[in-house]
Amino acid sequence: MNSIEILTDLAQRPVDAAKRLPALTAEQLNSHPGDHPNSIAWLLWHSGREVDVQLSDLTGDEQMWEQFREGFGLGESGDAVGLGHTPEQAAGIKVDDQQLLVDYVEATLSALGRYVGELSETDLSEVIDENWTPPVTRGVRLASIIDDAAVHVGQAAYAAGALNHSH
Repeated sequence: MNSIEILTDLAQRPVDAAKRLPALTAEQLNSHPGDHPNSIAWLLWHSGREVDVQLSDLTGDEQMWEQFREGFGLGESGDAVGLGHTPEQAAGIKVDDQQLLVDYVEATLSALGRYVGELSETDLSEVIDENWTPPVTRGVRLASIIDDAAVHVGQAAYAAGALNHSH
């Protein structure tokens, strides 16, 4: 396997995990286990948003959110990414439709996988952000995007498992 194949494979893994979540009620999706500020809905929404925004920055293409915004019905709150959300802002992200959340995560990570598939090994080494020390390459940014999605979908899976186990 080369780096492109590895990144493409990794991009699919959070999608697979999101699809394996147990069926959750709207109340479960929007609950805050252990009083944590981030609900399962927030975690899945954030996963899609961070992939979408960063991929759009890399490609120059419109965010997929344009096609999903109306379905989510979150208003301006949904346009954010969630980074730095206060507990109140995070609580404002309420989504009752688990399939919509999974569809958004899948759409964004599938688009990321397609983008990666068009790259060369040389493209991965290109410095794309000089604002960090060391400067960030395209490959490092892609790994970071996928890692963030995997972590947050994993948190959602843990919370969903805890909710279902307590019933």
